Amino acid sequence: MVNKMINKVEIIRKETIKPSSPTPSHLKSYKLSVLDQLGPPVYCRMVYFYTNNDATNTTSTSNEQKSQQLKRSLSESLARFYPIAGRVNNNTAIECNDEGAEYVEARNHGLLSTFLEQPADLEALEEFLPAAVVSPEAGLWPLFLVQVTFFDCGGLAIGACMSHKIADATTISIFMKSWAATSRSSTGRSGDQAVLMPVLNAESYFPQRDLSLFQLLPAVEFKKAEYVTKRFVFGKQKMMDLKAKIGGETTTTTRVQSVTGLIWKCVIAASLYSKSGRVPKKFVLSQAMNIRKRADPPLPENLIGNVVSIFAVQTDEQKPTLEHLVAELRKGIIEFTERRAKRLRQDDASKVIFEDLKEAGELMGRDTSEGLIVTSLCNFQLYEAVDFGWGKPVWATAPLTVGHDNFVSLMDTKDAGGIEAWVTLSKEDMDSFQRNPEILEFARP
Repeated sequence: MVNKMINKVEIIRKETIKPSSPTPSHLKSYKLSVLDQLGPPVYCRMVYFYTNNDATNTTSTSNEQKSQQLKRSLSESLARFYPIAGRVNNNTAIECNDEGAEYVEARNHGLLSTFLEQPADLEALEEFLPAAVVSPEAGLWPLFLVQVTFFDCGGLAIGACMSHKIADATTISIFMKSWAATSRSSTGRSGDQAVLMPVLNAESYFPQRDLSLFQLLPAVEFKKAEYVTKRFVFGKQKMMDLKAKIGGETTTTTRVQSVTGLIWKCVIAASLYSKSGRVPKKFVLSQAMNIRKRADPPLPENLIGNVVSIFAVQTDEQKPTLEHLVAELRKGIIEFTERRAKRLRQDDASKVIFEDLKEAGELMGRDTSEGLIVTSLCNFQLYEAVDFGWGKPVWATAPLTVGHDNFVSLMDTKDAGGIEAWVTLSKEDMDSFQRNPEILEFARP
């Protein structure tokens, strides 16, 4: 037994959960797609918080029952998602050897309600996750780790980490929904959410390539820097106000486009303020895109792996309007969908992907430009479908610390229609950004 105190969190035990049934011999080697090969050896992470819906269900026995249920259903889920229980081999394949996933059980000596009353604190959230984003193990094994933390009040937190070598944000979302449905069915509460079955053939759509033949971006480097990550919450009503400001009630601009445009505008202003001695000539925004639905014809909805590409847009205006930035963003999305995504089901799919990566890398890497990277987990049903049998989460979030600044992660709030944004900037830029009147008008910590 491991007894480790980290603030209020005590690690009780760690164990490896094996798949409930062995992987068939003909499935022992799972080839990575070219997009998986390009995936950095880091963890995608999510953490879900659940209140205790049964006032009598606060004993250590009930915690043990929940833990056992989670482990059994995880074991069953790993049998379906068998590559996740394996080990990466030479960045070309996963040995599906049923090595398993790491399960951590912990205790928080406090009340969930008290924790949730405080503004989001990244350092505090790290206590509920079993691994850091940047971890050497992410490129080898374990490909999935989970930490289940029980509060004294009977509430619990489930923090999940999945290797980027096999997963994008959609993949970890599919797995968590499937695991939750498996757990929920054992309580007799299957409801309308069926157990999701994975599609495990991404390499057939995006065949492996010799990466040395392509001139891509420089290797991903996670350098140490003095940066700050903070959460900004755009409530449902504020989102409606923001969209109205951009284009009136009839605007087709989405929530994500509205918030992305506003954050980009305020980052540009902060950058100009803090870098008065070296003013960038261009401001570039790069955004990851789930290409499952954008391909023509669409790819399978439950396709597992890194099924994403990126596009980049830019402006050379130092004081752009919000409407201008949103228009540029919308134009970039339309161009990506019509000119790029529709080629992804053709023979030159890999070529399209490399073109996107190279173009974005060149724009972001110029000495005369200032870049901002955005990723979105909105519309992933983080609240609706991740019920393990004890109710829906009261908070679901993906606190990202990527080792560098100018990074934004967006996700839905529990209040349908709102957006939670995690923004990482240099300390100087954040000081200016968080005081910007436009951010203060629409967002709260």
